[in-house]
Amino acid sequence: MTDLTKAGSFSLGDRVVKRVGYGAMQLAGPGVFGPPKDRLIALAVLRAAAAAGVDHIDTSDFYGPHVTNQLIREALHPYPRNLVIVTKVGAVRGPDASWNPAQSPAELIRAVHDNLRNLGVDVLDVVNLRIMGDVHAPSEGSIAERFTTLADLQRQGLIRHLGLSNVTAAQVAEARGIAAIVCVQNHYNLAHRDDDKLIDELGRQGIAYVPFFPLGGFTPLQSETLSAVAERLDTTPMQVALAWLLARAPNILLIPGTSSPDHLRENLAAAELALTEDIRSELAEIGTIRR
Repeated sequence: MTDLTKAGSFSLGDRVVKRVGYGAMQLAGPGVFGPPKDRLIALAVLRAAAAAGVDHIDTSDFYGPHVTNQLIREALHPYPRNLVIVTKVGAVRGPDASWNPAQSPAELIRAVHDNLRNLGVDVLDVVNLRIMGDVHAPSEGSIAERFTTLADLQRQGLIRHLGLSNVTAAQVAEARGIAAIVCVQNHYNLAHRDDDKLIDELGRQGIAYVPFFPLGGFTPLQSETLSAVAERLDTTPMQVALAWLLARAPNILLIPGTSSPDHLRENLAAAELALTEDIRSELAEIGTIRR
């Protein structure tokens, strides 16, 4: 079994979690919509993650919708005392599986209560405000009203900690003027490095950075370079990409998602993949490669 402690740990507010967690997004049906193809396998993946020592699960009630949270509750409730469940609000799914903003105060309040009900908890560990903007890229603009709504729910005792997703550095600063945040979840990987400065600044503040799409946005040439490194190391491109993220900064937490028990084991094994300085430098050059 993989020793997840080899990747170290980092704090999420008053909780300390291992740096390799699990993202539940892919447990829903195709397009993150509807039920899983095989419910028993989905439940098995969640239980296998917990058995492997994963203590940080990322989810949302708009995955499915409601599907992943209900699966998490069925598989793991009553939850282990050390398990931190991070959810997000700010969107709803249309009947055509579309992703639609839901960011009015009433919609955000409703979403928090949906998460509470479907996860079967009285208090949510961490709630990220997901700013819709572009699909995978943030756009500037004030988030004060939206974030204040969640801060009010935190003061009511429904949320322990707050975070942000798909945001700019200016929006992070604006939110921190309203309430403390414990994590930022943005698109970042070997090929997509726009948040380099933000990651380092968050690290100095003790705030976790959670990258999504660890293999998203690669050009063919970038993928070929990553595959060549993985072949030399006798491992998979995904494991190399995850290991590089772990080496990039100590405040990075990983939430690789999968609906396959085999892929789960492969992803978790990245915790034990040590990259030499030369390899890390070689991989970092992927961010400069263009078609």
